[in-house]
Amino acid sequence: MFTRRTFLSATAAASLVPSTGFAKKKPIEYDPTPQFVRIKKQFMPGQLLVVPRSFYLYYVTEPRKAIRYGCGVGKAGLEFTGTATIDVKKEWPTWRPTEEMIQRDPVAYGKFKDNDYVQPGGNDNPLGARALYLFQNGVDTYFRIHGTTQPQTIGRAASNGCIRMLNEHVVDLYNRVPIGTVVTVV
Repeated sequence: MFTRRTFLSATAAASLVPSTGFAKKKPIEYDPTPQFVRIKKQFMPGQLLVVPRSFYLYYVTEPRKAIRYGCGVGKAGLEFTGTATIDVKKEWPTWRPTEEMIQRDPVAYGKFKDNDYVQPGGNDNPLGARALYLFQNGVDTYFRIHGTTQPQTIGRAASNGCIRMLNEHVVDLYNRVPIGTVVTVV
């Protein structure tokens, strides 16, 4: 017979045993280090795939294989999605924020307001060591895959829309991809 005393004893005993049914899974740590990984077969060798929700960029090296790099992506409402091609590549690129960026954050971009100043390439340039310029149908999208002076933003949605990588990682990618490379951001 099941009594109140049996119920309380069973409940007390159960509370002393570690629960496996409701145990939380240990969260997977984000690792931006380039790694060789398997990828779905629909992606072709030479193609770049960016998955913003996981903060990874994949360079497909052969069928079902890719190098995965950590990246930072655009803030909500500023992100790029779709397909583009890399039509321009630059080492230590110059930089100027878009007019929309200047209007959105005049304090941060005040030195660019009402002039034609372009920041020269170098260690303090927000585009970092390399930039891959994304075009659609021959028209510049003003979105880039580039290095960064803010490595703490890798693995986060923090940019004005561009895809950021650690400088040493974007240099590696820059050396691997030719002009015309297809980039898909999902």
